[in-house]
Amino acid sequence: MIRESLPDLANPELDEAVARKAARAATLLRNIARDYAPVVFANSLGAEDMVLTDLIWRGEIDIAIFSLDTGRLPVETYELIHRAEKHYGRKLDVFFPRHEAVEAYSRTHGSHGFYDSVEARKACCHTRKVEPLSRALTGRGAWVTGLRAAQSATRNKLKVISQDTANNLVKASPLTDWSEAEVWYYLRTNRVPYNALHDRNYPSIGCAPCTRAIQPGEDVRAGRWWWENADTKECGLHRRPDGALVRASAEAMAGKAELEAPPGAGRSRIEETQDSGLHLVHGRLERVAQRGDRS
Repeated sequence: MIRESLPDLANPELDEAVARKAARAATLLRNIARDYAPVVFANSLGAEDMVLTDLIWRGEIDIAIFSLDTGRLPVETYELIHRAEKHYGRKLDVFFPRHEAVEAYSRTHGSHGFYDSVEARKACCHTRKVEPLSRALTGRGAWVTGLRAAQSATRNKLKVISQDTANNLVKASPLTDWSEAEVWYYLRTNRVPYNALHDRNYPSIGCAPCTRAIQPGEDVRAGRWWWENADTKECGLHRRPDGALVRASAEAMAGKAELEAPPGAGRSRIEETQDSGLHLVHGRLERVAQRGDRS
């Protein structure tokens, strides 16, 4: 985040809010782990995901944690993996893209073809992130993400619990209503390791060629795929709800979620969205899942 906006640690109201939300998130994580085992957390190694890593590993919650190594991560992200594993005495599972898919993409688009069009960029994201994620989620009952509703226009309808129809899993986002200040208050007061790029005005960090620092006043995700329109800025790991995701009752915060499909949640509605693919019930992705290509 922008260094000047770091939260004041001597703020009793913020302290109370973070303690309350952290306890609620931990309860949700335990309930998800109990009700949908086996559960996995997809750790992108951003600030929010380090909050969840701390809650899961320090709280000894039965949720496995993995990360995706796209092959183009910043060196600071690899350094964070090393520091986090030493800090907690645990090892992250790491999934990689299939080399033949990366080679095929490079032959078609070149090493930096993702700058040429949204379609080429989403194809790169699918190769390096979406497909490895689908393998990582195989056999799981639910997965956890560090998404926040305030992060971008594509996430402003984010639900705490939803149904990931592309992967046929329950999807939990325990930090949905957290502010950026609350995330950083938690990290600082609990001395949680984080990516050094955050100290250089990188609030959102992805692959190195697709991430830049932001300026004061810019949206927190302005540095991701900065050459694109804000409405297309998703890699495919997460899609906008737009009525397509299954919603859950607020009871999920205290116990098992009661999932219910909203009216009109059909394929035509979903395919009209501007996301890049993974959480869409998109014909091509459904066929991949049906063929068993995720194994």
